[in-house]
Amino acid sequence: QAKEGREHILNKLTECIAEPRADLKPHAPRIETMTIPKEFIGAVIGPGGKIIQGMQEETGATITIEETDGVGRIEIAGTNKKCIDDAMRMIKGIVAVPEVGEVYVGKVRSVMPYGVFVEFLPGKDGLLHISEIDWKRLETIEESGLKEGDEIKVKLLDIDPKTGKFKLSHKVLLPRPEKQDKK
Repeated sequence: QAKEGREHILNKLTECIAEPRADLKPHAPRIETMTIPKEFIGAVIGPGGKIIQGMQEETGATITIEETDGVGRIEIAGTNKKCIDDAMRMIKGIVAVPEVGEVYVGKVRSVMPYGVFVEFLPGKDGLLHISEIDWKRLETIEESGLKEGDEIKVKLLDIDPKTGKFKLSHKVLLPRPEKQDKK
């Protein structure tokens, strides 16, 4: 009798939903975990917990970090997928190692007569020299139209081995104009 009852209930369940949903509902609570190298734990936490608290405030996710077996294990809990994805993106930005040849979308942080400084990863600024903005020669930075806060696509050309400074280019992402014959 119990077996028949159980089978009857299972059949009714299967009628309603034959298999589990591929994804949770958008507002279902979730937890994601990720691991980061041990040396980045301090960068994610920040001085006095400032960085991690800022991320939690901005995203609404709860972030916990513990060190186990030489790696940082991060647990991100939130009320929806978006807040967890935002928190993961921010953490990945902090632990990302800039790679020569990679293309980033950065934000202009400061404008100088010789070029602009672009933050292409969180806490990572590089120089976009005036000669690397466009294929045509620019006499002044004002000609480029770039100002603080602008977003710009840049390619990391080089990391100076002595100073660790980042050299960026925007013009290599633009089509090269054909050379005009001089007559």
